[in-house]
Parts: sequence; C-alpha cells; structure tokens
Amino acid sequence: MHSVGIKILKARLSEYVRLVKRGDTILVTERDQVVAELRPARRKSQGPSGLAEHLAALAERGEATLRTKSPRSWTPPRRKSRALPLSSTEILEALRQDRS
Repeated sequence: MHSVGIKILKARLSEYVRLVKRGDTILVTERDQVVAELRPARRKSQGPSGLAEHLAALAERGEATLRTKSPRSWTPPRRKSRALPLSSTEILEALRQDRS
C-alpha cells in the first residue's frame, strides 16, 4: 500500500495508475489526512450459469431456502377451507356491534 499527496499524484498520475493496475492500493492524502483510496476496479464475477446454480448461490447467502423434498412427494392440504356463510356486510356489522 502506497500513500501519496494530491499534488504529487496530479504530477505523476500515470505512474500511480500503473501501480493500481498491478494490484496496489494508493492512499491519497491532503495535509497528512487520507481523503481517498485508489484501488483496482472490481471485476464483476462470472455469475451462475443455470437456475440450479443461481438458487444454490442464493441459498449460500441466506436469501433463499432450497426445498428438501421433490414435488412428487408433496401432499395437498387435507381439507379445503370453506367460506363463511356470512356476507362481508354482515361480518362488518358484527364487528361494529362488538366494539360498542
């Protein structure tokens, strides 16, 4: 890691850019205070090529959970839910009465 003042950096910019290209990090100072950092640009890593790799990468980062069973082993819900025999108006009226 190198440290350089702004005036010297301006005068020898191409030299310091070559150092950064090599992988070095340059701390830019002004009155002995670090004000900036020059480092090699991050190259975008090659992402996963397929869906399975993408899902595995998400699971590694904790952004998704992979299933543990195959879809063929899934079972449907045991009973279907039924709608209440009341209309929404009747339900609202019952709630209003409960509040009073």
